[in-house]
Amino acid sequence: MTDLHPLKELVAKQKQGVPVGVYSACSANEYVIEAAMERALKSGSYVLIEATANQVNQFGGYTGMKPADFKEFVYDIARKVQFPVDKIILGGDHLGPLTWKNEKSDTAMEKSCELLKQYVSAGFTKIHIDTSMHLADDNINEKLDTGVIAERGALLCKVAEEAYAELVERDKNTVQPVYVVGSEVPIPGGSQEEDEGILVTKVSDFETTVATFKQAFYKLGLQKAWDNVIAVVVQPGVEFGDETIHEYNREAAKELCQALKKYPNLVFEGHSTDYQTRTGLREMVEDGIAILKVGPALTFALREGLFALSLIEEEMFRYNPDIHLSNLVNAFDEAMLQNPDNWRKHYHGNGEKLRFARKYSFSDRCRYYLPDPNVQKSIERMLQNLNTATIPLSLLSEYLPIQYSKVRNGKLSNDPISLLKDRVVNCIDDYLYATEAKCFV
Repeated sequence: MTDLHPLKELVAKQKQGVPVGVYSACSANEYVIEAAMERALKSGSYVLIEATANQVNQFGGYTGMKPADFKEFVYDIARKVQFPVDKIILGGDHLGPLTWKNEKSDTAMEKSCELLKQYVSAGFTKIHIDTSMHLADDNINEKLDTGVIAERGALLCKVAEEAYAELVERDKNTVQPVYVVGSEVPIPGGSQEEDEGILVTKVSDFETTVATFKQAFYKLGLQKAWDNVIAVVVQPGVEFGDETIHEYNREAAKELCQALKKYPNLVFEGHSTDYQTRTGLREMVEDGIAILKVGPALTFALREGLFALSLIEEEMFRYNPDIHLSNLVNAFDEAMLQNPDNWRKHYHGNGEKLRFARKYSFSDRCRYYLPDPNVQKSIERMLQNLNTATIPLSLLSEYLPIQYSKVRNGKLSNDPISLLKDRVVNCIDDYLYATEAKCFV
C-alpha cells in the first residue's frame, strides 16, 4: 500500500490548526487543466481535477468521455506540460443518480453503481458520493429523508470499495480512495433562480447527516471506509446565479463551523465557491471549509480571455483582405441558439435578457459549447490569425490589462495561448491565496 492519501494529510493539518486547503478544478477543458497544472508546477503543489457525473460517465456524458478516457485525457495534458502524474489527484463529483434522477430508484441506482465502479477502477481517488436528489418514485412533495440518502450513499460506497479491492489485486501501490458525503448538496453549476434564498446548513442537520451516514456505512460493514470519509458537503452560504453572487459571511456560518471541531477527521467541502473574493475564500479555509470546488468561474475566465482575444483580432485584422476573421463571439451564440438544451432551463427573461445571459451569465453555460465543432474552428482560426503578427501592447493594455502588466514585466509571453491560459490563472491565484497551496506539498 502507498502512503497516506494527500487529502487525509490536508485534513490532519487542518485539525492541527494550520489553515490550509485545496481547490478542486472541476473542468474538462484542456486550456483550464493546462493552466492549473502549469500554475501548480510553480508552487510545487498537487493539482486536484474533478469530473462531474453528467460530464463523464459510463455512457460518455456530455464530453463523450468515460472515466478511463478522462484519466488519459488529463494524463496526456500532464505529459504535454511535464507535470508529474503522482501530483495529480483525480476526483469524481456528484457521483450518484444525478444524471438519472428522472428514473425510478432501482434503475437509477443500478446505473449509479456502475458509475462508481468505473470511476474507482480508473484510478479516481477522491469520490464525492451524492444521493441527495429525489428519484422518480420518491415523493417530490416531501424532503428526501436523510436515512434514504445515507442508505443509497452507503450502497454506492460499498461498490467503490469492492472496485478498489479488485484494483489492489492488480496493483499493490494503488491509493485508497477517500470519500465526501452529505445530504445538503448544492446543485452543480450554481443556482437557477436569482432570488433564491441561501440558508446556511443548520448544526443539527449537519450532525444528523454525519450520524446517519456513519450508521448506514456500519450497517453494510463499511467501518474502514467510514475512516476514509474526509469531508461533508454543507451549504456555508455561498452561491451564484446569472448576475448575483452570494458572498461568504463567516458570522452567519460561525455556529456551523464551530460544530465541525467535534469531528477530528472531517472538514467541510464547499461547492459553488466560484466568484468569491480571495478574502472570502481565505476566510472559508480558515473556518474549516478546506476543499473549495470551482468550475464555472474557470471557464468564465477562459471565455473572457477568448472574447478579449477576439476583440484584439478584430482590431488588428478588420481591414486586412487576406485574413478571414474568426467571428468567435457570434460562433458561440449561434451554437447556443441551435442547441439550447444546455442553457434554456437556467436563463430566464425576454430576448434581450437571454442574449445577455448567453454571453455573460455567471452560470457560464457557454462552457457546454466549447467542444462544439464550429466553436472549435473559430477558436483555432482566431489563434492562427493572432499568431501571424505580434499583438500590440496597446491592445493588450486595452483588453487584457493584467496580462499586459505581466508581459511588460517579462513574466508572460505575448502569444495568444499563453495570454488565454493566464486569464484563467487570475482565477486560480485567488484560490491559491486562499488555500496556501505551497503548504500542501
